[in-house]
Amino acid sequence: MRRWLLLSLCTLLLAACGGGGGSAPGTTLPQAAEPVLLNASGPGEYRKAAALTRVSAEQFSQALKAATRAPVMRPRYAVQAWRIEYQSSDADGAAVTASALIAQPDKPAAATSPLLLYQHGTLFHDADAPSNHATADEPAMLMASLGYAVLAVDYVGYGSTKGTAHPYLLADPMAAAVVDALTATRFWLQGQGRKLNGQLFLTGYSEGGHVTLAAQRALQQSGRDTGLTATAVGAGPYDVMATLDAALDQLRDEQPVLAALINPGFLKYLGGSVRREVRKQLLKQALPDDTDIVFRSDFIDLFLDDQRDAIVQRCNVADWLPRAPMALFHGRDDRTVPFVNSTHAFDAMRARGAASLSLTECQASPSGHLECIVPYWQDMLQRFGALARDL
Repeated sequence: MRRWLLLSLCTLLLAACGGGGGSAPGTTLPQAAEPVLLNASGPGEYRKAAALTRVSAEQFSQALKAATRAPVMRPRYAVQAWRIEYQSSDADGAAVTASALIAQPDKPAAATSPLLLYQHGTLFHDADAPSNHATADEPAMLMASLGYAVLAVDYVGYGSTKGTAHPYLLADPMAAAVVDALTATRFWLQGQGRKLNGQLFLTGYSEGGHVTLAAQRALQQSGRDTGLTATAVGAGPYDVMATLDAALDQLRDEQPVLAALINPGFLKYLGGSVRREVRKQLLKQALPDDTDIVFRSDFIDLFLDDQRDAIVQRCNVADWLPRAPMALFHGRDDRTVPFVNSTHAFDAMRARGAASLSLTECQASPSGHLECIVPYWQDMLQRFGALARDL
């Protein structure tokens, strides 16, 4: 996805009003006793945590006022941030010590919170990864100021794993980073005496939307989706094959010299020099020259080899049956992640019997990738706010 659109994910997700469905501050519904959690051995094992910063509700309000595009939002709590490190794996299955941001609202000792997992969009600089960006304008921190306990995974390739190749759009490795972080975080929070109310929410935009659906699918397949209340995703490349076909069409429009030589289904027959140029141009569409993150490009190499089935198996997250309620959000004018990604996911999931599934079209004009960021976050927070307890 183009840099000037997706870098906005870190700076423009100053979204939406606080939830209206929570109980009054400091009050909780009766909760059953939490089971005592043991630290995992292997994936999901908690390694260590370090306090980062505390941001006041007033600092959040000031950040929102300073933003050029920020819907109405009412921060209610100061937020304490930690960086947690845990065991996960890279795209080849090798063990790594990954990192994530935990943002905890400053509530009375006996209060509980719903847990929200936020998956960020494509970032090109490690400094923008959540655990390196625990500031008043960080989306994970802002959501915590509404009353959620928020977990924001850095992803492999960022934070403590900088230098390891980021498994871009590879579904299983990306899901593993989130699932393992969730396991470690639940253990750590319990050890800190920080109580969760049993509700779990998942959200993400763009690449974060893709990661969110991959993580939800993995949690469901492993039977660890207990408490999953709702998922809301926006403008994600859920059908990576469709996304690459659209990128190739765009490349053909922009590179008339190459247009006559490149056609889907015949890419594997390209000569070496043409193949290298097509690969270079497709990567240029996705990645800036000044990134300090190492990105794996398996999805492009599979595409150039016409291994469409392999892309579906390794990358796509559009065709499965979710158990928990899911809301899709997308703009028809999106050229970065085409709208067809959401229609394909909606149609495939509905055909499999998904009962609580919606697709909302962004009403911004134009309804492009950048223009729909804030409307998406407002829609998501309103949906979650109507369901969340103990905010």
